[in-house]
Amino acid sequence: MSSTTTSKWERRLLSGVQNGRVALAEHEAQWGPLPTTGGADLLAQVQASGLLGRGGAGFPAGRKMLTVAVGGGKTVVVANGAEGEPASAKDRMLLTRAPHLVLDGIQLAARIVGATEAYLVVHAGSRSTDAVYVAMSERRNRVPVQLRELPTAYVASEESAVVHWLNGGDAKPTFTPPRPFERGVHGRPTLVHNVETLAHVATIARHGSDWFRATGDADEPGTLLVTVTCDGVPGQVAEVPTGTPIGDILTRAGIEPGDTDAVLVGGYFGTWLPADLAAQLPLSHHALRAAGGGLGAGVLVALPAGRCGIRETARVAAYLAAHNAGQCGPCLNGLPAIAGALQRLCTGEWDDRWWPALERWMSVVPGRGACRHPDGAVRFIASGLSVFAADLAAHRAGRPCAGVTQPAFLPLPAATSRPSWR
Repeated sequence: MSSTTTSKWERRLLSGVQNGRVALAEHEAQWGPLPTTGGADLLAQVQASGLLGRGGAGFPAGRKMLTVAVGGGKTVVVANGAEGEPASAKDRMLLTRAPHLVLDGIQLAARIVGATEAYLVVHAGSRSTDAVYVAMSERRNRVPVQLRELPTAYVASEESAVVHWLNGGDAKPTFTPPRPFERGVHGRPTLVHNVETLAHVATIARHGSDWFRATGDADEPGTLLVTVTCDGVPGQVAEVPTGTPIGDILTRAGIEPGDTDAVLVGGYFGTWLPADLAAQLPLSHHALRAAGGGLGAGVLVALPAGRCGIRETARVAAYLAAHNAGQCGPCLNGLPAIAGALQRLCTGEWDDRWWPALERWMSVVPGRGACRHPDGAVRFIASGLSVFAADLAAHRAGRPCAGVTQPAFLPLPAATSRPSWR
């Protein structure tokens, strides 16, 4: 992402954030010192709050903590700030501007699960690293926190990949079970939470579950951080109540209803939705799942009218194919074959006799890998082929649409070659 800003919306996590990092003195002036509440009472507050994890899956945060707390033995907390999603900037924003909320959340989570060791993981070269180091130097933590810089591969931030890397292996997803809560870092029960989830824990510990539930969707309460990208706005981070209509968020970002044909919701493991449908949908897991989509990492990308959705889908498909872990057939063979076919669709080298093969590859790849990378990639691609059906028909007929000549739009790293996993 080329820039990061905050939009004017109701704020909780970002309430004290302006343009720079919030130092410890400012943080404590706003939020007060770290609460001394016992672990059992803290866990009860988190469970009562209804907080869902903000890393993408939307699993109840308190339930995940409970599974680690009852696991027995010395436990470990991992704060996952390795933002592998190229269209997301929320975790980087939070760590850069409000790192003490995350560090508070780590300490409170460690108290809940009885951890004696904690890690904060970011991608190598992240712009948040310096801010986190400064914040860590300002405080004394009961449980030591180690900052680790993870390789920049797309799937490296998946929780089993993070654990495998912290244990000295490649940053690649592993077969489960066992899951990290069963046997994670050093073989111990390990809690892996997204940094935004932990920041919410820090606010719940101070204000309580009723305060947290006072805003947002009744079934998925609170606020969440959303990254909005549209023409001329590359990566605006907004804090919005859950359940806010997507159309309202796009309007606040300066997007006129007629300026976009489709909205990518959830990032590159998410789905394309027609703009008119997306505008009406509440930003929540249950509403988006009912529409065939998903909240994912809280990403909204409004594709400008006149762009070629097939070309944009093909670009991301090539990126996802290059960033597979190289461990299973669906990623080693299936995703590159699909990405290659989409590339031929865009360049005019397509022969429609290949269409049955593409459909077959799309049907056999999901559900067969060590992780969900092929599943997410195929879901994203399938949604593009459906939403951009008119463009697809033109490409299949050998008449690529006019939008194919427009500049690339979706944010991607400069290189799509195979990444390093070490």
